[in-house]
Amino acid sequence: MKTYAVGGAVRDELLGLPVQDRDWVVVGATPEDLTAQGFRPVGRDFPVFLHPVTHEEYALARTERKSGPGYKGFVVHASPDVTLEQDLQRRDLTINAMARDADGRLIDPFGGAADLERRLLRHVSEAFAEDPVRILRVARFAARFKGRFGFRVAPETLLLMRRMVEAGEADALVPERVWTELARGLAEPTPSELFRILDECGALPRVLPEIAATWQKTGAQAAAAVDLAAARDHPVDVRFAAWAAALLGETPDGGRAALTQLGQRLRLPAEVRDLALLAATLARSLARRHRCGPEGLLDLIERADGLRRPQRFEALLAACACCESARGTAPPGEDPLLRALSAAAAVPAGAIAQAAPDPAEIPARLRAARLQAVRASAGQ
Repeated sequence: MKTYAVGGAVRDELLGLPVQDRDWVVVGATPEDLTAQGFRPVGRDFPVFLHPVTHEEYALARTERKSGPGYKGFVVHASPDVTLEQDLQRRDLTINAMARDADGRLIDPFGGAADLERRLLRHVSEAFAEDPVRILRVARFAARFKGRFGFRVAPETLLLMRRMVEAGEADALVPERVWTELARGLAEPTPSELFRILDECGALPRVLPEIAATWQKTGAQAAAAVDLAAARDHPVDVRFAAWAAALLGETPDGGRAALTQLGQRLRLPAEVRDLALLAATLARSLARRHRCGPEGLLDLIERADGLRRPQRFEALLAACACCESARGTAPPGEDPLLRALSAAAAVPAGAIAQAAPDPAEIPARLRAARLQAVRASAGQ
C-alpha cells in the first residue's frame, strides 16, 4: 500500500501558493485495509476516507467509465490493481494530475509541471469530454489563475469544450451544480474570466440562457464591474449584484424578468437573488443619486428598504459603485446616500410613534422627521 499527495496541493506548491487542504490517493489497498487503520469512510459514490487524526481525505485509486449522459452517469472501479497513473489520467487538467510520493518526488505523467510553466490549462485526455461539469471547472480555474499568473485555456481544450456543448453535454448540468461552480468562480480574483470562457466555448447560452442576448451588448461592462468588485474584496453576493446591475440595469425592466427567472431556475440563495434584483432594477435611479436632493435620497432609501436592512443597503451601494467605476461615471467623494441613511436612521422612530395622537399619522410624521434629518445632514 502506497500513499501519494495529489491534485491541487501539488499544483499550488509548484506555483508558490499556500496549501489549504491536501488530498491523498492510496494505491494497492482495499476499503477494509483503511478501516482497519482507523480511517472513516465518507464517500457516497466512490471509496473516500477521512484520516483518523488529520481528517484529510484519502481516496482509493480508481478509474471511471461513462455509462450515461450528464455528469452522474459513471461506473467507478476501485481496486488494489489500479495504478497511480490510471487514477491521475481520469482527472480534468494536467496541472491537477500530478502527485508526490512519500519521499517528495514529483510524479507527473501528463506534463502538468510544463503546463504550469507555460501557464496553460490543458485537459489530460479525451475522457475530459465525459463530464460536463469540467466546462465550468475550466472557466473557474481561468478566473483563479488568469489575473495573477496569466493562465490561458489551451486551444485544443477550448475546442473540446465547444464540441461538448454542441453535443448537448452542458444541457445535463443540474441547477444546483451550476450555481455552486458559478459562486466559486465569482469568488476568484478575476471572475470575468469565468463568463468569458463560458462565452468563448458556447456554453453561456446553455448555462445562463436568461442573459445570453444581453451579454453580447453589455458583457464588457459587466466583466469590468465584477472584476472591480473582486479587486475591492467584496463578497460573492456583491460581486454577482455588480455583474447583474452592469449587465441588465439598462434593460427596459431593469433585468427583473431575467433575474427572477434565473434565480428560480438556479435556485439562487435568497440574499444573492434579492441583492442582484435591487442593484439591477435600481441601477438607473441610483446612478442619479449624486444629483438628488434630500427628498430624492430618502425616496431611494425607502425603495431599497435601507432603514430596515442597512447592511444590505450598503452592499447595494457597493455593487452600484463598481458599475459606475466600470463605466467611468463614478463621482468622487462620499456617497450622499450613506450620509442620508445615517441621518434618517438616527431619527427616534419609537418616540415619534408614541407622541402621535392618531396612529394613522405615524408614517407621515416619521417621513417628515427623517426628511428634516437628511436635509440637516446635507447642510440645508
